[in-house]
Amino acid sequence: MDTQQIIQSLSYITWVLLGALALGSFALAWLLRQTTDATAGFLGFSGFLAGVLGIGWLATEWGLPPPTELAIESAADLDEPRRISIAAFSMLAFVSGWRLRRGGRALLLGAAAVVAGIAAMAMAAYGWGGVGPLAVSMLVQLLALTAVTGGSMAAVVLAHWYLVTPKISERPLILTTRLLMWALVIQSLLFSVWLAAGIPDSDPFEALTGSNAAFVWLRLIVGLAFPLVLVWMAYRTALTRSMESATGLLYIEFAVVMASTIVASGLMLAEGLFV
Repeated sequence: MDTQQIIQSLSYITWVLLGALALGSFALAWLLRQTTDATAGFLGFSGFLAGVLGIGWLATEWGLPPPTELAIESAADLDEPRRISIAAFSMLAFVSGWRLRRGGRALLLGAAAVVAGIAAMAMAAYGWGGVGPLAVSMLVQLLALTAVTGGSMAAVVLAHWYLVTPKISERPLILTTRLLMWALVIQSLLFSVWLAAGIPDSDPFEALTGSNAAFVWLRLIVGLAFPLVLVWMAYRTALTRSMESATGLLYIEFAVVMASTIVASGLMLAEGLFV
């Protein structure tokens, strides 16, 4: 990988990472407000944090170079609509956070923010992957990374709320860890399906022994299996209200997931490899 390819891939990886953190964390916080008794402080902070990350996401969008050295395409006609969607997400996240902090449900505002974020991801997938199965696979991968990465960050923030407000209900954290487990299971299934099908244009399971084998195995063992074990342990400790232990486990899980997201998005964008 030459210098130009590294520079280009880092810009796009940053886009994926910031988008996943912003959209995933907001979506989880908004869902917890609709289904649990999560505290207004956590919900308001999560909305504000998602808005700030959304601004960073938009700034990265403006700085994306033409992907001449990457395995993706450039679709300039989708750049402006994608930027509008990201800006709309950020604005709606701020307003929803304010409403949530004041005890509101932000049902429609929050739903609109989630839709705007997903629209940005979809335009990225169809702009970079073209029309067809590759674009669909890219969108699925982006949404899966969003659910796990952003959800992991929101879980860490939520776990901290229990350390300063220990008497609040454990239901939000229990539901959060359950959702994270399911998201990681889905990611693992996608990993298996993509390798077995050779998506986009390789032989079945060729990636396990190819030039990127070390990164593929790292993604499987450290980025999927290990976080799943950690989230399961956090879920079990949350059931017994051992919130300090759950927080520590979720911290480790978040760090590992961040590294895994960087590896997965880098392979997808620079090499055209889905794992």
